[in-house]
Amino acid sequence: MNNLLIECCANSVQSAINGAQGGANRIELCCSLPSGGLTPKYEEIIKAKENLTVPLHILIRPRKGDFIYTHTEFNEMLHDIAFCKDVGCSGVVIGCLNIDKSINKKQTKVLVDSARPMHVTFHRAFDEGNNLEQNLEDVIQCGCDTILTAGQHDTVNNGITNLKKLVSLANNRIKILAGSGLNSTNIKSLYEIGIRNFHLSGSVKNQKKELVTDSLLIKAVIDKLKEIV
Repeated sequence: MNNLLIECCANSVQSAINGAQGGANRIELCCSLPSGGLTPKYEEIIKAKENLTVPLHILIRPRKGDFIYTHTEFNEMLHDIAFCKDVGCSGVVIGCLNIDKSINKKQTKVLVDSARPMHVTFHRAFDEGNNLEQNLEDVIQCGCDTILTAGQHDTVNNGITNLKKLVSLANNRIKILAGSGLNSTNIKSLYEIGIRNFHLSGSVKNQKKELVTDSLLIKAVIDKLKEIV
């Protein structure tokens, strides 16, 4: 299990705590999960840092919708990255595209450089890309450490063929982090194609109809992996 990563996508401090209690060895903190996730408030980032012992990565996404950012939005992202670095976060999660759905290499490189020495994940903006192989090479060239992807599909089940292809094409030059629809029922098939990094929210609706991570759903994925490895 030492070579496996279970990342919990948490939409609140409580979800982050629940994810860590379930056994996740990294947390990606965001807010507005139904919108695909947005950058959380600074006070939430600080609270999460205070309550976690596992690495904390922060989603850098200023608004919902596409991943084509204006100059003003891009500067906001740079400011958020600087804050994450200042408070000691382990990583940030970014993603910028051009109008034609190619990777915006200029913006991505600037974000990566500004984030160092933090870990940088290129998020599921990748799944809206226009060319699987070229998009992969562009993200690698920009210096990202990880790509979060469902294989340029809506879920890992539908994208499993492309995920297998990405593992092969990446050839250990970048980590492929599989996410979207991942759970204990399909993690074996992902492991069998070479995925070693897994991303899920493990969320359910609480009594207030709010999405919150269920530690048991995170634990179920880890338990299944222990059966496989």
